[in-house]
Amino acid sequence: MSLSTLKKRKVDSENRQFNNEWTEKYAFIAVDANPVCLICNECLAVSKEYNLRRHFNTTHAKFNTTFPPGSAARKQKISGLTLCYEQRRRILFRACTDQERATAASLRVAWILGKKKKPFTDSETVKECMLASIEEVVTDEKTRKSVIDSIRQIPISDTSNIRRVESLASDVFETLMDKLRKAEVMSLAVDESTDNSDVAQLCLYVRFYDGACFHEDLLGLIPLEGQTTGEILFAKISAFFEENNLDLARINMLVTDGAPSMVGRDQGLAARMAAVAPQMRSLHCLIHQSLLCAKLSGELKETMDSVMAIINFIRCTSSLQHRLFRKLLADMSAEYKDLLIHNDIRWLSKGNALKRFCELKEEILVFLQSSKLKKAGKFLSLMGNNEFNATVCFLSDVFYHLNQLNMELQGRDKTVFELVEKLRAFQRKLSLFSADLCPEKMLHFPTLRKSGLQITEVMSGFIDSLKNNFATRFDDFSISSEVMRFVKDPFCVNDEADFALKGKELVPSLDESFLQLELIDIQSSDDLQQSLQQAGYEKFWTHVVSQEKFPHSRGLALFLLTMFGSTYTCESSFSHMNAIKTHNRISLTDQNLQHCLRIALSTYTPDFTALAKCLIQFQYRQIRKIK
Repeated sequence: MSLSTLKKRKVDSENRQFNNEWTEKYAFIAVDANPVCLICNECLAVSKEYNLRRHFNTTHAKFNTTFPPGSAARKQKISGLTLCYEQRRRILFRACTDQERATAASLRVAWILGKKKKPFTDSETVKECMLASIEEVVTDEKTRKSVIDSIRQIPISDTSNIRRVESLASDVFETLMDKLRKAEVMSLAVDESTDNSDVAQLCLYVRFYDGACFHEDLLGLIPLEGQTTGEILFAKISAFFEENNLDLARINMLVTDGAPSMVGRDQGLAARMAAVAPQMRSLHCLIHQSLLCAKLSGELKETMDSVMAIINFIRCTSSLQHRLFRKLLADMSAEYKDLLIHNDIRWLSKGNALKRFCELKEEILVFLQSSKLKKAGKFLSLMGNNEFNATVCFLSDVFYHLNQLNMELQGRDKTVFELVEKLRAFQRKLSLFSADLCPEKMLHFPTLRKSGLQITEVMSGFIDSLKNNFATRFDDFSISSEVMRFVKDPFCVNDEADFALKGKELVPSLDESFLQLELIDIQSSDDLQQSLQQAGYEKFWTHVVSQEKFPHSRGLALFLLTMFGSTYTCESSFSHMNAIKTHNRISLTDQNLQHCLRIALSTYTPDFTALAKCLIQFQYRQIRKIK
């Protein structure tokens, strides 16, 4: 055997044990399996008598002279040194425990402030409030002093809070990564927006099954410099996945806002990601598409613009005019105290502004009549037009229904097939609205019916246009209706062969023949049918259906249940982002912004005590390195 193949001797494998006789002989004790000198507190690496003897003879040679071996004085001295060491160790342990508690408290404060999206400097205010409260609440002087001393030890300055936020964000991010790396598939929602300092931020939101339940969380907030082309977006996302040891090929659905850089046929993000994730499907956010279907044009757009012009005239011309209008509403005992301003942000609806306008119509007329401004006369003439009033009432009713749809589509934990169900139900409602739009009925147009005004061709034309737009966008949806129905109720599938074929088209890795057989076995089980009714379809697939017995059916269901249907989570994240990076915090770095946003949105809660211990241990290691 050559010398290069010989293994070095490892101390751990020698199983060296401390001999209790060495305490009196060399003034050493064993602490955590390592020998520690009681005289100078030096710790040796190996419990070997030669090492202990050499240290004792070279460093403490006079000890044998002062305290001869075997003498009572030596025993008493060794006993005193041991007792002194144990006392110092207990004091140090108590100090470490107190420091850990103080650190854990600072972590909790940072977590709560982060959840509330508060500035880092608010931690100092919290400390002041705690001290002031203790001064008033705790009456016993001794107890009050003890509590105040403990609070003062909590490190929650603004700089400490920044470090705590970083530690907390890193902790929940690692928890997310640990679970995500084990997931078989994941769905990704991607959207881009600018923060209050005009930095473009790319938001990545992920949905996956973690073995117990479906989970949605912020994956990352990536700052973008310069242009935001599909090539740049793909490079940023690829780098993020590679850095965190994630596999792009596991993405089964990519949902975007429909921007050209996202959905471009050749150069867009979706096309580039499809090249590395063969099973991935891309989708333009279903909520965005529903809003595009209801886009106004022609006479209806002119009417809507006129209504908004009247509202802005009353509310925004001057503060005095706005105050006078609100006083008029109070004097006339109106139901509402003010008009609503329409904002064209995609999650807000025109419906509420139109409804309030119709309900305050009489008060608006009185106010315009009393105004001496020229615009008031123009608006007064417009509001005297019956066709204009009829169109406003019609739009109020239509946008009420569209607003209801919009609210049903919004929210967390909504899968793609749930949104498609809502959209297809609304398509059926549009057929009902079309038949209902006649003078004898108008059950679904209460504002127009109450006004007693005539129905115009523009109104019926808009309903027909809505029907056509929804049909164009959603009738030929890429995921089979049969497969989506299977997830909610596998007992309603009639054609096993057709279903299995469409299931394999969606998930090529599935075995078509096994999928057919498993479906028959599921449909033949009365117990499973009863469990579906009791547990609901999501828990049915995650907790009832066996992975061993029905791997293909369960795999298909989990594949679909993982899919996002909209970028709602990204849009709501941008609202949180703007609440964090306000104009008063414009200098907040991109890294700190991501940490704050992660804490604000994360559904995971860190172990504060364990994290505090890790931070204290890290600090001790850093101090030792410096020494």
